[in-house]
Amino acid sequence: MITVTHRRYVPYSHAHYAGNLVDGAYSLALFGDVATEVCIQLDGDEGLFASYDDVQFKAPVQAGDVLEVVATVVHMGTRSRRIEFQSRVVCRGTGSSAASVLDEPIVAVTATGTVVVPARP
Repeated sequence: MITVTHRRYVPYSHAHYAGNLVDGAYSLALFGDVATEVCIQLDGDEGLFASYDDVQFKAPVQAGDVLEVVATVVHMGTRSRRIEFQSRVVCRGTGSSAASVLDEPIVAVTATGTVVVPARP
């Protein structure tokens, strides 16, 4: 089908908890961004998110990290697209201006979601 990947630096302004932890909603917002590109690529429309299924927070996301967010379409209906998402830490923040590139990405969040697009004329 189609896979879309975005990368994003996690700014320190998004740390909400001790240890510079970032809330899980940050990754969900990035899933929305990558889903928008999926819809544009496939349908020429931004589409709308209908639902998330099976959201799992597997590892922490910290300020200073670099995330790789991947969306893969696994099913296409007439107006719906079912998408599997992963948010992976590819660089880990190690201080206020330092980070390390990870040998293996850390899967931080996974989810499945459904987006809908307008009917084609």
